[in-house]
Amino acid sequence: MTLATRAVITAVLAAAVAAVAFLGGSLPLAACAAVLAVAVALGWPTLANLPERAGSALVVALTGIGGVAAVQLVGERADLRSLAVVFAASMLLTFVNELLRRDGRPRLVESIAGTVTGSMLAVTAAGWVACGRLVDGIALVAAAAVALTAAAAFSAIRFPVWLTSLVTTGAGGAGGGAVGFMLDEVGTKTGTLAGVAVGLLVASLHALFHPIAALDRKLAAVSAAVIPVATAGMLIYVASRVLQATG
Repeated sequence: MTLATRAVITAVLAAAVAAVAFLGGSLPLAACAAVLAVAVALGWPTLANLPERAGSALVVALTGIGGVAAVQLVGERADLRSLAVVFAASMLLTFVNELLRRDGRPRLVESIAGTVTGSMLAVTAAGWVACGRLVDGIALVAAAAVALTAAAAFSAIRFPVWLTSLVTTGAGGAGGGAVGFMLDEVGTKTGTLAGVAVGLLVASLHALFHPIAALDRKLAAVSAAVIPVATAGMLIYVASRVLQATG
């Protein structure tokens, strides 16, 4: 799958998150986050070249879905403390998955590390649910998702890696700032900062995944395209809480 195709997938998914958050509310946003987590899980074992892919994908998917459910079910609070329990359970599932292997367990440490890393990425999708529960959180989710759409679109332009990073970060900041300017609940400053954070995330993941040969495989490429969208929710949640604490 080409870079342009992956960028389009990322942009479309980010736009979908913005639309779901703005028009649907909390429950549809949680369902969207769960879908993102599963999409990460399906291709992650191939992307990370793990030795036992079906079991690892199942552990990552269960962790992502469990994280979204845990945050959704805590009530109306923007609380992520329940994710600690979910991630602890995923560690146990990871070891159970390795115990169930019947292939002699080659590359055991690599398999465990890769599965845990995939679980961590999948569980960050719950950040979108928590972000939506902040004060004026739905508007912030919309601004962040639009910034992510802009950053993903510009990441497909073929520049040197350093220039692509600058352009992608700038596009994210411009997109977030534009939405913040239009939405008083967010504001231009917060929207721009959120957009820059999202742009940096997209640029970093672009530089990380670009040389990986496994991206020629569809599931791996889809996972690489979905990871920026899944993880951006947690990034925006943390950034928003920091801004609230210091503002």
